[in-house]
Amino acid sequence: MIGALFNLARPLIHRLDAETAHRMTVAALAVAPALRPAADDPVLATQAFGLSFTNPVGLAAGFDKHAEAVDGALGLGFGFVEVGGVTPLPQPGNPRPRVFRLTEDEAVINRYGLNSEGMEAVAARLQARRGRRGIVGVNLGANKDSADRSADYAVLARRLAPVADFLTINISSPNTPGLRDLQAESALDDLIARALAARDEAANDAGRATPMLLKIAPDLSLPELDGIVAVARKRGIDGMIVSNTTVARPATLRNLAKAETGGLSGKPLFLPSTRLLAETFLRVERQFPLIGVGGIDSTATAFAKIRAGADLVQFYSALVFHGPALAATIKAGLTAEARKTGVGRLSALVGRDAAAIARGETLGG
Repeated sequence: MIGALFNLARPLIHRLDAETAHRMTVAALAVAPALRPAADDPVLATQAFGLSFTNPVGLAAGFDKHAEAVDGALGLGFGFVEVGGVTPLPQPGNPRPRVFRLTEDEAVINRYGLNSEGMEAVAARLQARRGRRGIVGVNLGANKDSADRSADYAVLARRLAPVADFLTINISSPNTPGLRDLQAESALDDLIARALAARDEAANDAGRATPMLLKIAPDLSLPELDGIVAVARKRGIDGMIVSNTTVARPATLRNLAKAETGGLSGKPLFLPSTRLLAETFLRVERQFPLIGVGGIDSTATAFAKIRAGADLVQFYSALVFHGPALAATIKAGLTAEARKTGVGRLSALVGRDAAAIARGETLGG
């Protein structure tokens, strides 16, 4: 039913500019009664960073930036939702227009610039839904004009750890000038140390040490990846998310909006982000779980992320082109894949083809 309604409404939705359509979608999910999806097949159950997920398919950060529609999103069948990016103080982000559909490429370019209502607004919304079902993470970002961006992440961790199931240090958005510089090894070491210390200070209020993840860019060189993973392992990070949007512009892009600045997401991101995921999996050596993001739009692409090393997967841009029934479709497909291989849990297939994918040998089924 959801898929049929989307197919009817899609031509009207796509006549709107991308940001207006996005805001209308979030607003509709926020006010509509949350759906009750069917129980997930036990074969999809996943354990990661101390949390139990009924299925590994998540909604990526960027969709529900201000934690307005968490229950509505969970009602679409996602196993978890990540809200944000959230900054300590409210900020408007970059001027509009700042989101562009590349319809022929099934891609999106955005340069939002971490527009955020600020951590207090998000904390209040998450506190109000405490006790409800569903795993909710918060993506953390620094204010554009902050004099000490590492301190921003510490402030966010201390404030939001008590109301989040996990936190993500996002230092990979391409739309805040200088933010990706925090991926450099020495800067990253200091940032993670401060964020983890703040998280631990908040543990008394949270009742536990909230898992802390790190989200990286897909445009890293392998030596840069080596340094990031070394710091993450040394500091005891709980997981990594691979990856954010890319500043690259593949030659295959056809839509004229490819000339717009910002981060590219959607189908063209699948290959580079999945290869980086496999490279990360090989370096992490199962010390902590990974979440695979970038170009997921089907069972095949989600399953490829799992085989490349992802314990969990996330998507967002594909909703623009495939609609809100996509999570349920992917879950059904992953269940079938697990049954076909004869494993008791889909998680048994994590990283099965990581070495081959890192070598560029396979991304097929």
